[in-house]
Amino acid sequence: MALAVGLMCISLPAQTQNQPEAKTAQEPTPEQIIKTFSAKETEFYQAWMQYTYHQTAKVQVVSVNGIPKDEKMTTISDIIFNDNGSREVQVRRRTSNLRSVTYTLEDEEVINNLQPFALTEAELPQYDLKYVGKEKIDDLSCYVFSVTPKSYKAKKLYFEGKIWVDDRDLQIVRTVGKPVPQKKNNLFPDFETVRQMIDGQYWFPVWTHAESNLHFSAETVHIDETINYEDYKKFASKTTIQFGTPAN
Repeated sequence: MALAVGLMCISLPAQTQNQPEAKTAQEPTPEQIIKTFSAKETEFYQAWMQYTYHQTAKVQVVSVNGIPKDEKMTTISDIIFNDNGSREVQVRRRTSNLRSVTYTLEDEEVINNLQPFALTEAELPQYDLKYVGKEKIDDLSCYVFSVTPKSYKAKKLYFEGKIWVDDRDLQIVRTVGKPVPQKKNNLFPDFETVRQMIDGQYWFPVWTHAESNLHFSAETVHIDETINYEDYKKFASKTTIQFGTPAN
């Protein structure tokens, strides 16, 4: 093969040999990537807030201090819009035999809002981002960034971990990390959230999995959690048009 290429080069006309080689497209800088994906995250989040979907969250206590357990909680919810246009998470059914851990309001906040993490332009100033490199995720080539909060405000939970940004659409397609800060008796497992393209333009979360050994003061609890986000539908308000003369 090398000889054939050499012969081809020799036989080329002189003017062709002197032509400059085509330049390959330059990779954007980390700053350009961050600026672009944060703008798209803002667009994604605004769109996501206009969709209804079905959410199933399953939490299992696998073991306590190495002793196997069979404690589970399943929460089936629908994200809906009320008649006044307000959006809410409506719990349809919850079954639980959890005894080793307590499900708190902070856990509810993590499941509904932090694990489907969105790094919008409004949230971006609260975090430090560092470019890690490129990595292949399935068929996607991605830029990887580490994300850490700059500081903490009282009663607010933040994300700490890594994000994967598709190098074609420059949108976040995967997040891996944990909620912070964590308190001594209120711990959260590390999680991974995967997104898929919905309606041909938005990368929405479709699956979250969390699994960790939570080291409480008295015991170590192995937690396994899975959340599925399904049946995305764009909300359309209903308007009634009445004809005729309005009553006085």
